[in-house]
Amino acid sequence: MSAPIRIPDGFVDELKARIRPSDVIGRKVKLTKKGKEWVGLSPFTAEKTPSFYVNDQKRIFKCFSSGMGGDVINFVMETERLSFMEAVEKLAEEAGMSLPKASPQAAEEYDHRKRLQAACEAAAAFFEDRLKSAEGAGARNYLEGRGLKPSSWGRYRLGYAPDDWRRTRTHLRSEGFTDEELMEAGLIKESDKGGEPYDAFRGRLMFPIPDARGAIIAFGGRALTPDAKPKYLNSGDTPLFHKSNVLYRYKAAREALGHGEGGGLIVAEGYMDVIALCEAGFGQAVAPLGTALTEEQLQLVWKAGPEPVMCFDGDRAGLGAAYRALDRALPHVEPGRSVFFVLLPDGLDPDDLIRAQGAGAMAAQLEARLPLSELLWRRERDAEPLDTPERQAGLEARLMAACGAIRHAGVRAAYERDLRSRLRDHLYALRAARRETRSNSAGPRRTGRFQKPEERFDPAVMPVDISEEAASALLLKQKAELQKKAPGVLVRLIDSPALLALGIEKLALAEFHDRDVQALRDAVLDLANDAIPIDRAAVTAHLGQSGNIRAAGLLKDYPSTPQIAANGPEAREWLIALEQYVAMRRSGDTDTVSGTDRADADPTLSPQEWRRRHQLVAERRALKARMNEASSKRSDS
Repeated sequence: MSAPIRIPDGFVDELKARIRPSDVIGRKVKLTKKGKEWVGLSPFTAEKTPSFYVNDQKRIFKCFSSGMGGDVINFVMETERLSFMEAVEKLAEEAGMSLPKASPQAAEEYDHRKRLQAACEAAAAFFEDRLKSAEGAGARNYLEGRGLKPSSWGRYRLGYAPDDWRRTRTHLRSEGFTDEELMEAGLIKESDKGGEPYDAFRGRLMFPIPDARGAIIAFGGRALTPDAKPKYLNSGDTPLFHKSNVLYRYKAAREALGHGEGGGLIVAEGYMDVIALCEAGFGQAVAPLGTALTEEQLQLVWKAGPEPVMCFDGDRAGLGAAYRALDRALPHVEPGRSVFFVLLPDGLDPDDLIRAQGAGAMAAQLEARLPLSELLWRRERDAEPLDTPERQAGLEARLMAACGAIRHAGVRAAYERDLRSRLRDHLYALRAARRETRSNSAGPRRTGRFQKPEERFDPAVMPVDISEEAASALLLKQKAELQKKAPGVLVRLIDSPALLALGIEKLALAEFHDRDVQALRDAVLDLANDAIPIDRAAVTAHLGQSGNIRAAGLLKDYPSTPQIAANGPEAREWLIALEQYVAMRRSGDTDTVSGTDRADADPTLSPQEWRRRHQLVAERRALKARMNEASSKRSDS
């Protein structure tokens, strides 16, 4: 702990504004959302019924079993046995705030920052006043033309910067601020011609930008004439403001989100989009400040809620912004934390859509939001035609490269499974469409070879001297024998977890009839999704926690198996064995063995039916080969 210091006025308030109590307390107490509050078991008593509450809006906790309560600083002091100063220092480091050093210079620096904030606050008040004056008529007309009523202007502290080179500077100097302070706050600029400093914003509609605790630290200004460049002008970086670290309306949006049950903030592209969303009832809207969403801004968004919605204009620029946000978020997704996307139709932005079709239309768009995985799939699928094997292989390579960027092993594996499944189904649909086109061009379909498989028995599939009933009985016997071997397949995987990378998709699809074997399989998949190393101890513990005691006993009693190298012949044999259980899925014990050995005979089959048909064909061919081999041996003898 550093030497005792004087904490400047406002430092503790700013610290508490930057930290959400449930984030800090949730690391020590398992909290569950209940309405507007979080609930958990008291960390101070051995209670069995939760009576410990955390309220992020009021920034307090209350423990009814012990009678204790207070703010996040009090909680850290009580649970970690720290002094007030030690708790403040710990939380300040977590919030990225520099605790002032034990020196007069440090206190002076902090006071100087407060002075710059005061200058920004005075400028905001001045701009608000000018909006109401005669010279603000153009800005008022613009706002009314965008459907924003005067009663709403004060809610967002909208204003007007006079179209004059030094009017704002003159007013703020009369308020006691120096040119040096105004320049440092980004309100005036130094003349490159040697003249007096001039106003940074002139003739613009003004949007004050607050920090995480609501203090004005910067501005955005929109031009009101077509020839003014740029259309939007933001404050440059100052001691108070770094645009890559700030979101417009973040404090108010976070508070609005806390009062509802939504999963996260709505991130729009501009000031007016955010205001339009708020006026339509979506108060959890924010926007980056003239840049693509940054790493720091994304972390702020996730801090407010785990599943934010990125809402972009329905044009090429909006799609590009969505793709950049996707790439920014992809490495950081994990269980309970992702991003959704809304791509508005017909080149509209949220303000356009709400004014044209109402809040209901916006709500429908948000309800139909796309998961990150869906937008990723669409982007890569539509990147180029898929009319050659090389381009199809290129699509798979792009999808797997994107999955490789995901840091969480379990989520990365889930994305790989999902995208490979999408790829198979899509390529099947393309092949089916091409076959249908060729079939139509060739004229009416003939009977015979293309007869539906359930309507005839194909002698090419089974030996001519065996009946359908006998073949079906043989299949049932084979499946029963195979199920007896299922525990060994799972145990070999648990003893050699490197095999999981080869067969995780097949393991998920495998058909196991024994419930204990199913429990073993499910435990392995659960551990893989949670990125927990797989071994007998981990699987046994997971089974115990889920109440599968008998399955845990099966694993305990099964002899240990030798390690299998993932690139060796034994691994391939294991994978072939696993594939037999996949072949059982969907075929079922009651499936007939009659049918064609051409699984692709009917181009109108769905992907699911197509897979099922291939599984049946594989079974028939394998049975035919074994029976012919046995017949040959009998003849030789």
